[in-house]
Amino acid sequence: MLVLGIETSCDETSAAVVENKFKVRSQVILSQIEHSQYGGVVPEIASRLHSKNIHRVVKESLTKGNVTLKDIEGIAVTYGPGLVGSLVVGLMYAKGLAQTLNIPFIGINHLEGHMFSVFLTYPELKPPLLYLLVSGGHTEIIYMEDFLKYRVIGQTVDDAIGECFDKVAKMMGLPYPGGPVIDRLAKEGDENFYNFPVPGHGKHNFSFSGLKTAVLYYLRKQDKHFIETHKSDILASFQKAAISALCDRLKKAIRLTGAEKVAIVGGVSNNSYLRKRCSKELGVLVYFPQRIYTTDNAAMIAAAGAMRLEKGEKSPLSLPANPSLYIEEE
Repeated sequence: MLVLGIETSCDETSAAVVENKFKVRSQVILSQIEHSQYGGVVPEIASRLHSKNIHRVVKESLTKGNVTLKDIEGIAVTYGPGLVGSLVVGLMYAKGLAQTLNIPFIGINHLEGHMFSVFLTYPELKPPLLYLLVSGGHTEIIYMEDFLKYRVIGQTVDDAIGECFDKVAKMMGLPYPGGPVIDRLAKEGDENFYNFPVPGHGKHNFSFSGLKTAVLYYLRKQDKHFIETHKSDILASFQKAAISALCDRLKKAIRLTGAEKVAIVGGVSNNSYLRKRCSKELGVLVYFPQRIYTTDNAAMIAAAGAMRLEKGEKSPLSLPANPSLYIEEE
C-alpha cells in the first residue's frame, strides 16, 4: 500500500511516500528559517509559508518516490496537536486531494506519528514498547501494549523539555532553536559546576517551569563576565538536571510496566547527553530513530496512517483540526 503523508503542525512543511507501512520511498522537509529572527515560531508566518510551499513539497515528494498521484492509495495528514493555522493548511490540502482522487483519507495524531517514527528505522521492532516522547511541545511517557493500543504513564504539567531548553538558551543569549546549541556548548562544560534542582511532579509526571525559573534566578545573581566565562558550565549543569528528570521517571516507568524495550522519540531525542545516559543507565534495550525521523516529518505520519488505513479506518472529510489533541488510551 502506497500512502502519502502530509505534516504541517508547526514550522516544517513535509510530505512523504511510504510503502507497506514502514518503507520510506521519499520524504521532503522544508524548514521555515524565517522564525529564527523572532526567537520562536510566529503562527501567522508559519501558516502563510505552509500555504505557499505545500503543493511544491508534495509534488517533489512524489517525484523523488518515483510515483504519481494515481499510484497513491491513501492519504495521511496531521490534524493535531499543533498550531491551528498550520494544521488547517495541511488538513485542507489532504482532504481536497483525497476527494479529487477518490481515495481514503486519515487524520493522524502528531504524537502517534512520533511513536511510529522508530519503526521507520527498525521495521522489525514490535510492541510492547515503552516510549519517552520529548520535543519542543511535548514530554510524555507512553506504553504501547500493541500497535494502536496505548497507556499514558506520565506527562508534563507545564513546559515541555524542548521548550525549556529554548527558553534557557534565550536567557543565555543563544540563538533559536536552543536545544542543539546547548547540546554542543554543554559538551565543553562541567555538569557538576552548579546543582540545579531536578524537576518533577509526582511519581511519573514532569514539570520544567521550576528548573527554568531556577536558571533565571541564578543568572540574575551573576554578572555578565561570569556568565560568559562559565557559559558552558552553566549549560552543562542545566542539561544534567533536565535530562536527569527524564531518566529518573523513565526508570520508574520501566519498573511499573516491566518493559524490556524503550524507544526515545521526538526532536529532543537527538540530544547527545540524553542518548548517552539512557543507553548506559536504563538496563533495557533502547531504540532511537534516525535523526531525519526525530523532528516533525511526514514519513512518520504516513507510517501511522498506513497502519490505520490497513485496518479499515478512515476519517470523514468533516474532520476538524484539533490543536489540543492528546493520546487516547485504547
